Amino acid sequence: MFKKIMSVTAGLVLAGGLAACGSDSGSGGSGSSGDITMGFAQVGAESGWRTANTKSIQASAKDAGIDLKFSDAQQKQENQIKAIRSYIQQKVDVIAFSPVVETGWDTVLQEAKRAKIPVVLTDRAVDSDDTSLYKTFLGSDFVVEGEKAGQWLVDNAADSDVNGDGKINVVQLEGTTGAAPAIDRAEGFADTTSADPSIEVTASQTGDFTRDGGKQVMESFLQSDDSIDVVYAHNDDMGLGAIEAIEAAGLKPGKDIKIITVDAVKDGMIALSEGKINYIVECSPLLGPQLMDLAEKVLAGEEVEPRILTEETTFTPEQAKEALPTREY
Repeated sequence: MFKKIMSVTAGLVLAGGLAACGSDSGSGGSGSSGDITMGFAQVGAESGWRTANTKSIQASAKDAGIDLKFSDAQQKQENQIKAIRSYIQQKVDVIAFSPVVETGWDTVLQEAKRAKIPVVLTDRAVDSDDTSLYKTFLGSDFVVEGEKAGQWLVDNAADSDVNGDGKINVVQLEGTTGAAPAIDRAEGFADTTSADPSIEVTASQTGDFTRDGGKQVMESFLQSDDSIDVVYAHNDDMGLGAIEAIEAAGLKPGKDIKIITVDAVKDGMIALSEGKINYIVECSPLLGPQLMDLAEKVLAGEEVEPRILTEETTFTPEQAKEALPTREY
């Protein structure tokens, strides 16, 4: 979330390719013109969502004729900072990145500003008092995603009380500690579910947005608590890991324990269509076309909104079955 500029009216720019919504490896999809060079510092490859996001950015850069220098930070902030400094030294035209965590960016972004290299944030925001350090932030409203997940639980509270004790015990699989989506999805969920006093988050732990992490944390939850009604996972991959742990414990995911996730990547949608997940809030990874369009506008000196939202929806099992045949990711 753009914590420091919530008073600014959000701009909405949709590109045709957008669904309703480490070390420098050199060019990840360079075009022939070479008129614009973009340095992109990716979070990593921790999930199906991130893989789809990377593919969208690389393909869109190629289509736009933008020379893309791509790096994978392997979920480490120090790797992203190193990559950004490398892009500054290489004198790229524009820098874009999805911050691993929200804080700790002012110094390196000041360096980019002094070098007169504009910065575009994608997917995740930074928490900084100086909003002049970046031109715009393109991505989802993570608080709203959490609110959507929480609202489904409030609306389906009776069916979610699997243990029938009048209480809905929720365990939360958090994203990477300090990451904007982890902070905001938890906040939105808590704010909405507070309307129903029967809903309580009894345990919350990071699974680091990975399937293995979700599985390990869920195994721990199941060993210490036999009254879990609902799992709320901050992304599909952790939810899919939770499914593995639940099945290994002899329980039926989606029935014995309800599951709510965020993302709507193909593996998650398949599990949803099979009834193993009960509800998914979409967070589209197909940001490439919008990002390339923004880069061109910024470099042309055009005015862009400081906050650009993606348009997204939600899915039930029935809706997942309908959407899967044409799903792009």
